Amino acid sequence: METKRPKVLVIDDEPTHADTLAMVLNISGFEAIAAHSATHGVDLAMQTAFDYLVTDVVMNGMNGIDAAIAIHRLLPNCRILLISGNNDTSPLLDAAIAQGHAFDILAKPVHPTVLLSYLRAPAGTIPE
Repeated sequence: METKRPKVLVIDDEPTHADTLAMVLNISGFEAIAAHSATHGVDLAMQTAFDYLVTDVVMNGMNGIDAAIAIHRLLPNCRILLISGNNDTSPLLDAAIAQGHAFDILAKPVHPTVLLSYLRAPAGTIPE
């Protein structure tokens, strides 16, 4: 009997980043799909019930926080992790908090072991 692999949506407008994270997750027992834009990620979330979302914050077009909010509305049980290598994310995070949204965030680059620890940890915790 095959066990269900948790589904992860990875969004990053840097295709190499998104594809590499998805590949690492697929090798590590998850079913991961990469999207190269926030808009594409939201479209995918309309079609598939993801267990996790890992998204870059600062992207061309729709940003990752707006995508996370849209996906959370579609999939309220989806755990969301923001990743960012940009210091300019504070205003975006503050705006999300003002709207009642709080997301976990990790600094880019995220080492695969850190990402896997986060995804395997109980909800509401960020492993060190």
